[in-house]
Amino acid sequence: MDSGDRLRGEAGTVEPMVTDRVLTVPNLLSLLRLIGVPVFAYLLLGPQADGWALLILMLSGFTDWADGKLARLLNQTSRLGGLLDPLVDRLYVVTTLLAFAIRGIVPWWVAAVLIGRDLVLAATLPLYRRRGLPPPSVLYLGKAATFALMFALPLVLAAQGDWAIAGVAHAWGYALLTWGTGLYVWTGLLYLLAARNVARDVAPVERRRETESP
Repeated sequence: MDSGDRLRGEAGTVEPMVTDRVLTVPNLLSLLRLIGVPVFAYLLLGPQADGWALLILMLSGFTDWADGKLARLLNQTSRLGGLLDPLVDRLYVVTTLLAFAIRGIVPWWVAAVLIGRDLVLAATLPLYRRRGLPPPSVLYLGKAATFALMFALPLVLAAQGDWAIAGVAHAWGYALLTWGTGLYVWTGLLYLLAARNVARDVAPVERRRETESP
């Protein structure tokens, strides 16, 4: 085993070691995506340059895929990357939804439901921490919902232009947005049910220590 670079799992698979490195290629890509968030918002809400905003959104999606691949390929998985990458993803989703709602591209209630779902679930995380438990595992349906939304948002934006694909983008974009929103809400309810079960069945760490102490 090469303890300096990689760890071998119980099933014999080789997984990259998570390090404290900051200056890595994946982290630089995530940083570029982060810088793109205010630029993207300005293009949507200022000059309403939807073509350039769409380009930034598509580049963000590509670099989001690329930094994960490069982290594994170059063995540059880091704790900073594990925090920064999902943060930038959420910032893009929230920024896009708010900008779309402001411009009337999507109804306000859609943005409120999608953003509110994440805020409610974030409020349940301390419940797991107090019980010494990791956050709940990501549901397959949750991944499908996020996948649908990440495809829907660029298509909905593309539907605002005058190009030939606008009609197709409108149909697919709003269909995926509707499907993704429904799945997102459903999986949010499943996560809340899991949190309720944990709160009911697992005592906080401090209480367990008090019970076990002589």
